[in-house]
Amino acid sequence: MAARQKSMSSSLMGTLAASCLLVMALWVQREAAVPIVSHCSLDRVNFQQPYITNRTFALAQEASLADNNTDVRLIGTKLFQGVNQMTERCYMLKQVLNFILEEMLLPQSNRFKPYMQEVVPFLARLNKKLGQCHIERDNQNIQRNVQNLKDTVKKLGESGEIKVIGELNLLFIALKNECTRPGQSSEMDN
Repeated sequence: MAARQKSMSSSLMGTLAASCLLVMALWVQREAAVPIVSHCSLDRVNFQQPYITNRTFALAQEASLADNNTDVRLIGTKLFQGVNQMTERCYMLKQVLNFILEEMLLPQSNRFKPYMQEVVPFLARLNKKLGQCHIERDNQNIQRNVQNLKDTVKKLGESGEIKVIGELNLLFIALKNECTRPGQSSEMDN
């Protein structure tokens, strides 16, 4: 009787182990088949709207005409220094976008009409879409780079505010390059 119970117990344990392995294999296969959706991404269609693209670039062009400081670049390679992964770069751009909206564009909304009234809501929508974008890793480089940008803008004063608006085209391009995945499709692309 004891031998029979031991045999049944071994058989039951073997069946249970095989079932667990099967469940794990199916789970891994399902995970591989389902695309991983990152909250640190934007749909490419946001950057394929000619009207808002033209308005953003026109606003940047108009502001850059008033920008006398050609020695400083805010949105460029220095901003991305030490930030290598796409998700981290997008997260950093989310921080930059948030700063630019709250500190520069909203207070300046009466300038550069009519472009500002059209571009600010567009950028605010992008900012909202990136609202859930967070990173779990150490983000000292990101925080340092964003703080350097903020400090530079504040040091430049009104010239810094104009420079930020004059570089909205660069921010637009950076968001497109860093927050959309190559080959990413959307419902409108199909």
